[in-house]
Amino acid sequence: MTHKPLKLKRTLRGFGIALLAALGLLYLALPIGMGIYTVLPGREVVGGLPEGFEQVKLETEDGVRLAAWYRPPENGAAIILIHGAGASRESLRPYAKMLAEQGYGVLALDLRGHGESEGKTNRLGWQGTRDVGAAVDFLQGRSEVQSIGGLGLSMGGEVLLGAAGDYPEIQAIATDGATRRSTEELLALESERPLVRNYTARVMYATVRLLSGDAPPQPLLESMMASESTRFLLIAAGGNDLETAFNQLFATTLGERASLWIAPQAEHTGAFHLYPDEYERRLSDFFQSGLVGK
Repeated sequence: MTHKPLKLKRTLRGFGIALLAALGLLYLALPIGMGIYTVLPGREVVGGLPEGFEQVKLETEDGVRLAAWYRPPENGAAIILIHGAGASRESLRPYAKMLAEQGYGVLALDLRGHGESEGKTNRLGWQGTRDVGAAVDFLQGRSEVQSIGGLGLSMGGEVLLGAAGDYPEIQAIATDGATRRSTEELLALESERPLVRNYTARVMYATVRLLSGDAPPQPLLESMMASESTRFLLIAAGGNDLETAFNQLFATTLGERASLWIAPQAEHTGAFHLYPDEYERRLSDFFQSGLVGK
């Protein structure tokens, strides 16, 4: 009879250890691992030049050299094109081709620590405003460029939104899949304010800050509101509830300066491949009215 209570005690102890291990994995090991991954080098291989483009080098205010492709505009408007986390301008080929066919100039760059650019990798794009500044400086030095726009995918979109307040020269910004990149930005969404919803994100962001030595940049909404004349096209994946919620918040906050397209059933940055004709039409109309038709 004494064996059953002993066996039960061992079972409960084993269950408790397994539960603690699972909680440790979920609330510590996983977010810390994600933070470590965020600062690992993102060196996606970049292939040859797209037709009609040239290879150019940009330099940021803090001395980081960035690699980019450039094609001059036919209509006076140039678009800064920025990739997602861990990627490079290689992933932007179809977007660059689409914009070039519409007559826009394109400056497709590798953010610092990505592709062929110098610098430390941060897959949250915390230093991205400086990279955007280098792109703006380059385009303002080109006599064929009369207006500047931007298109960013995922992290690239967040980088552009975060730079809007510092660089109002970018008169029209389109983003696909932009959400958040810091605890303060995450908490802008009411549903994410309970600790149980944001704890792991807090640990991840703290890990990134510790390992990179970088501080989180100005929150996206503050930057967007500071750029009072910039217009925004926000594209969100209809199959991603959190992404949809963030972009609805952005659009509501910005009011008439923002238009929102929630692409039905699309996953993160999947709207371009799911609805190529509508994607191209919406971008064309947005940049035409914001950059060319002024």
